[in-house]
Amino acid sequence: MHPSACVEATEKLGNMLAVHFDQPGGPENLYLKEVAKPSPGEGEVLLKVVASALNRADILQRQGQYAPPPGASTILGVEASGHVVELGPGCQGHWKIGDPAMALLPGGGQAQYVTVPEGFLMPIPAGLTMPQAAAIPEAWLTTFQLLHLVGNVQAGDSVLIHAGVSGVGTAAIQLTRLAGAVPLVTAGSQYKIQMAEKLGAAVGFNYKEEDFSEAAMKFTKGAGVNLILDCIGGSYWEKNVNCLAADGRWVLYGLMGGNEVNGPLLSKLLFKRGSLISSLLRSRVKKYKQTLVKAFTEQVVPHFSTESTHRLRPVVDRVYPVAKIQEAHKYMESNQHVGKIALELPQ
Repeated sequence: MHPSACVEATEKLGNMLAVHFDQPGGPENLYLKEVAKPSPGEGEVLLKVVASALNRADILQRQGQYAPPPGASTILGVEASGHVVELGPGCQGHWKIGDPAMALLPGGGQAQYVTVPEGFLMPIPAGLTMPQAAAIPEAWLTTFQLLHLVGNVQAGDSVLIHAGVSGVGTAAIQLTRLAGAVPLVTAGSQYKIQMAEKLGAAVGFNYKEEDFSEAAMKFTKGAGVNLILDCIGGSYWEKNVNCLAADGRWVLYGLMGGNEVNGPLLSKLLFKRGSLISSLLRSRVKKYKQTLVKAFTEQVVPHFSTESTHRLRPVVDRVYPVAKIQEAHKYMESNQHVGKIALELPQ
């Protein structure tokens, strides 16, 4: 049977295709499975997914290290783009059938359909493709939150962004510039540093070839950086605190470099009157996420328009058909990508 005919038959049965794994492990455990199509509950809409995107959360969940929040779908995928196809009871009328939208999700985005709280939907800026739109919600909302709600970025601040060409990194460079601050990045190759500089980074440090802490102190003429966006954690603690400015803010949102610290972190942080703040978005309560989505929609989404004088752009490295989900996960784990890895769902 032709693939499109398979999809049509699946939908007629009230089912859908979704990324699935039977037990935690490597990318080889992933496959497409026919599962029940969800129905929107109170205040929810049903989104027919055109595209989704990969996040580190998907890797960790697949490995059995990151359970979805209570009540969330166990299907992978924390962001998606598509069209509204059904409105649940109690919706406020902000969306209608057929509207294109992008959405922040607690899970479930790597499937043909996903239910979304109405307040988690955002309009898709004109001129963006569905994969580009799918690459916005998680990375850009995370970055907006880290910079403004958590890190209190100010115009003129120097901001050190680790993993500078990741999904969050590419968003952080652009949102730092939009805030009137100065983005500095770390990355693992000269190519990645050049890409970061094209997006607006003032300078990039190759962490494989130099001590980014010393380089950051030199760039800031000894003052240090005012804000650090850190997804690395343990292995970077000493260099982070060494290049933190007096009264600086160090925002931790990931632990790719481990979760253990061995050394005088507290005394060094106290000496600089520094703040170490941790933040996760996925586990936040619904009201917080709705407030965040509303602020982002009003303050940032218009800048994705081609008419904006400070145009923002989501960076998509590759687009995979969802049937090649194993390849997509392997590519993400190789750390070769610049920006986001998107997935297209069968229509």
